[in-house]
Amino acid sequence: MPTYFDPDIRAAKLVDLPVLRRLTEHAAVLDCELGCTRDTVGVHGALIGGGMWARDHYTLVGRAHKQMIAGQIRIKPAEHLAQIVFVAPSLQDGESNTPHLHLIDALAAESGKRGAHLLVAEVDESSSLFTTMRSAGFAVYARQELWRGMLSETVTPAELTRDVGDDAFDLQLLYTRVVPKLVQPIAVPPPDSDGYVYREDGEVRGYVTVSEGKNGIYLVPYLDPDLSSRQAAAILAGAMMQASRADKVPVTVCVRRYQEWLTTALALIGFEPHDQQAVMVRHIAAGVRQPAYQLFAQVLDALPAGARTPTTRMTPTVLIHPVGKGELNPT
Repeated sequence: MPTYFDPDIRAAKLVDLPVLRRLTEHAAVLDCELGCTRDTVGVHGALIGGGMWARDHYTLVGRAHKQMIAGQIRIKPAEHLAQIVFVAPSLQDGESNTPHLHLIDALAAESGKRGAHLLVAEVDESSSLFTTMRSAGFAVYARQELWRGMLSETVTPAELTRDVGDDAFDLQLLYTRVVPKLVQPIAVPPPDSDGYVYREDGEVRGYVTVSEGKNGIYLVPYLDPDLSSRQAAAILAGAMMQASRADKVPVTVCVRRYQEWLTTALALIGFEPHDQQAVMVRHIAAGVRQPAYQLFAQVLDALPAGARTPTTRMTPTVLIHPVGKGELNPT
């Protein structure tokens, strides 16, 4: 017979909206893009604003160790990634993290069912949740610093063009040059963002994604490390100019440690460090290589003539079976 200590976490339904509304008022948002662009307070922000009923969002709710808990993931099918949007309520210092461990395990299981291989969360390094995520099997893949400010006229913006898919190969080369190999599977541009390309003498030297929401603008730059800080500042300013509300709402730029040199460029345009986060990843599935089978005749045709097995005659097969103790009889 189940007890109150048995975790009971399931997919959220319409009847759960009152509970979800109460829980999400104290949620910890683990999706940096969402947290910087949308209203993340209450059910109309992180829950409905994040797309509770959208096809790529899945919300779980339930009880573990007498505590009501809820969480949401966003699936990125093309990259086999799942992003934790929020867990609720947030974990306070000194509280037991057992309910949250059950919730995180449930979110991981749900992600695996939806085809994700990796579960990602962007966690404040100073929070109690950081330690809990490590206990739940997450590892730190990268660290990032959020810089915040408003669009200013201190730097002349560079000219950027909207990404329409024509530069896919050049952008892939830039991506592999900028992002370390270990981080590449999880550092893909945000799915709901617009991309802008910077060219110098016809060569793609930079790419910036811009996400815009009710409460802010969120930028993720991928800039050639050979660029100067002043060039980088101009590119970032040019990307901000693409957002319609850059002069009305705060702008946040996400700088991961492998692009730490961009902090000088951000200081040039008047931005200041706002927060530090760890990008944490849990492996929830392993890819299995499927063998590629070929017809035997095709394999033979591909072999040099001297290496082919004779197919015009068969070597007689000798069957041997025992006829008595210590004796063998060939047939």
